[in-house]
Amino acid sequence: MSDESDLYFRQIAVGDMANLVYLVGSRSTREALVVDPAWSVDSLIDQAEQDGIKVVGALVTHYHQDHIGGSIFGMEIEGLERFMDRSPGPIHVQKLEAEGVAKVSGIPRSEFREHEGGDIIELGGIRVRLLHTPGHTPGSQCFLVEEAGQPSQLVSGDTLFLGSCGRVDLPGSDPEQMYESLNGTLRKLPDETLVFPGHLYSEEAQSTIGEQKETNPFLRVANLETFLQFMGA
Repeated sequence: MSDESDLYFRQIAVGDMANLVYLVGSRSTREALVVDPAWSVDSLIDQAEQDGIKVVGALVTHYHQDHIGGSIFGMEIEGLERFMDRSPGPIHVQKLEAEGVAKVSGIPRSEFREHEGGDIIELGGIRVRLLHTPGHTPGSQCFLVEEAGQPSQLVSGDTLFLGSCGRVDLPGSDPEQMYESLNGTLRKLPDETLVFPGHLYSEEAQSTIGEQKETNPFLRVANLETFLQFMGA
C-alpha cells in the first residue's frame, strides 16, 4: 500500500481459535468496517479509535460462532451482541446466511443488511466487493477490497486458507460448491491479489492468489472428481 493510498487496513489476531479479524476502511472519510467481530470486540473498536477511525458497520463472512459470537466448546464469545453495544451500525451478511447469523448471534434480522453476491460497499475511495463463496456454509462470503491503482486485497474468511481451504464436513457444507467457489471464483482473480484468511493456520499471515495457485493443492486440482477425493467426499 503506497503513501497515496486511501486504504485503512489492519489484520489483527484474536481469540482462542487462531482467528484473524480485519479493520477495512478509508483514510479520507476516517470510517471503517470490522470483519467478523467475535473476539475482543472492545479492543478492535478501541484500536480503530486510536487510529482516528470510526467503525461504522460489520462485515460477516459466515455464521459460525468463532466469527460472530455465541457458545462454542464451552466458551461464550461476545461477538455481534457486544459490537452492537459499542458501535451500532449495519451488519452486512449474505442473504443465504442471514437466518443462521440471527440464530447463532441472537441479533434480529432487522439489524442486518442482506446482500447478493457482487454487491459493493463504498467508503471514500475504497470499494468492498462482496463475493458469494458457498461451500463452508451456504452463505459464506469473501470481501474483495478494491482501490484504483492498487492491488486488490481478498479477505477470504473460512473459504480459502493459505495452503488449504475451509471444512466441508459440517452442517450446511457442500464440497461441490466449495470447488466452484475456489476454482470458479477465487482462482480467477488476478495473481497479484493479496490474500488475507480468516484463521492463521500457516506460518505466514498473507499471500497472493498467484502464490496460492502454485502451492495450494485445493487450487491446483484438475477437476471436481479429484477435489472430492481430496475432501474425502
